[in-house]
Amino acid sequence: MNSSNSVTLSILDLASITEGSTPAVSFHNTLDLARHAEKWGYHRFWVAEHHNMPGIASSATSVVIGYIAAGTSTIRVGSGGIMLPNHAPLVIAEQFGTLESLYPGRIDLGLGRAPGSDQAASRVLRRGLGTGGEDFPELLSELRSYFNPAAGTVNNAVRAIPGEGQNIPIWLLGSSGFSAQLAGQLGLPFAFASHFAPDYLLPALQLYRSNFKPSEVLEKPYVMVGVSAIAADTEQAAKRWATSQQQTFLNLIRGRFGQLPPPVDSMDELWSPHEEAAVRKQFSYSVVGNKEQVSNRLQTIVDETGADELIIASMVYDHQARLRSYEIMAEITPELR
Repeated sequence: MNSSNSVTLSILDLASITEGSTPAVSFHNTLDLARHAEKWGYHRFWVAEHHNMPGIASSATSVVIGYIAAGTSTIRVGSGGIMLPNHAPLVIAEQFGTLESLYPGRIDLGLGRAPGSDQAASRVLRRGLGTGGEDFPELLSELRSYFNPAAGTVNNAVRAIPGEGQNIPIWLLGSSGFSAQLAGQLGLPFAFASHFAPDYLLPALQLYRSNFKPSEVLEKPYVMVGVSAIAADTEQAAKRWATSQQQTFLNLIRGRFGQLPPPVDSMDELWSPHEEAAVRKQFSYSVVGNKEQVSNRLQTIVDETGADELIIASMVYDHQARLRSYEIMAEITPELR
């Protein structure tokens, strides 16, 4: 974990598939970003589990993590996150045990309880596994027991090989208070998706800290805040790049799922006043601007949340523009306290 007074900066990548492109191109760009992130000093690089979404390629999350880890050398690679109720805990223990065996000391296991999909995909994924994530604490306990033989397993005849005895950092991820409270009670690090649920950010962090109990993993709370951020050399360029993610969320609230659209010069003709208000509320914790503006806004978020780490998600259509955005933010990192 971060032991200095500076705030650690990491990346959450959705392996976005841009309009007219393919998952293969998306994976190539994701690895290229991870290699640049390693060079620029980012601490970790996470990918997220989503299903039945034409614009996101990271559904086979463990496979993508292996691809990224194989193509990099030092940066931590992990899940932001694996949606545990979609899987048998033994399978996740084996997958991440395999990853840790191949890339020792570099793998993170971030866990969520949402489906990472729509209801139709959730039903297909979770047949026989439960439906709503209510059994997440039990699934988490079972998963942790496979890594720690001393704790025993649900079925003592079943062992995770590889996985058993490995010290893989487990994070709980959330966009509400459920995982925040559980992470605190278990003494685990907690990551909040403010880019999904900005209104619940501060209450969830308060709940996490107030419920925190020291553990073998952590002596004190450790908070990572997920932030949607786009930086450019000019404010105008950043605002234009940000219209791709604005269009994506606009399509979501209209019930449409598609690939990441190219930026537009203005959103005025694309949304109604009501839709604009909904999109802007969703991105109330987002950061868009030039280097100085982004630096100031990120520092404000750190001051408000007391975050130990920020994990940045940038949905930018043009790959070179996305690289430039993350390069600018890497230059900001030493300034954040």
